Amino acid sequence: MNRITFSMLPIALVAMLIAGCGGGGSDAGSDSTEGGDTVAEEYTPAGSAVVSGSIRFTGTAPEQQALNIDRECMDIRSESGMAPALSEKVVVNDNGTLRWVFVYVKDGLGDMTFPASSEPVVLDQVGCTYTPHVFGVQAGQPILIRNSDALLHNIHAQPNENRSFNFGMPLAGQERTETFRVPEIGARIKCDVHPWMESFAGVTAHPYFSTSDEAGGYSIDGLPAGDYVIEAWHEEYGVTEQSVSVADGESVTLDFTFGDGAEA
Repeated sequence: MNRITFSMLPIALVAMLIAGCGGGGSDAGSDSTEGGDTVAEEYTPAGSAVVSGSIRFTGTAPEQQALNIDRECMDIRSESGMAPALSEKVVVNDNGTLRWVFVYVKDGLGDMTFPASSEPVVLDQVGCTYTPHVFGVQAGQPILIRNSDALLHNIHAQPNENRSFNFGMPLAGQERTETFRVPEIGARIKCDVHPWMESFAGVTAHPYFSTSDEAGGYSIDGLPAGDYVIEAWHEEYGVTEQSVSVADGESVTLDFTFGDGAEA
């Protein structure tokens, strides 16, 4: 069974993946290490309030489309007993909720500052897809990028506010750590070898964020008492926001709705 190796790729592509991209990111000053260590402080919750809820979907739920993946990736998934690869752009759960919505505190924290956690967020490449599809991370928090596939991937971050990075990972088990330094919602990461592979990062200056799960739920914990604007972001349906007030120890339910006819 064949696997993609550098010798099998066109010379121009190899040059792009290794000579141009593989050293340390495509922009000067990119923050990366192989394996990755950081010395950031651990975060201690500033409060005890919780904002949680569901991301509801309205309208006709689209079917997840099968990804047009290549033979090498089909073999990888088959050997691992994985299901066919489906698009995660719009995933409506069985209970009528929407997965992969990034929810975060947009406003209300004032001048409070929060050191980035030293605990890395893991972005894995499994069966020629990124896992997770959408994730949250603090500015300056390490992102541990792992290749679990025995074939070449190229990780190309295409943010608007942060520096990009772009490097190849040809080996199974290979890891590399990167960071985004400033807040940015929806920073895209793609694979130049397998163009259907993409993931999105919600980068915030604080730890108050969540991503809706397979039941459509999210939860933002440890909030200080106060008045907040909570925003929900989805790659297809855009953003919507609501205001909420919470007291110490209070749990507030805040639901969002996306889809056909949903109010922005």
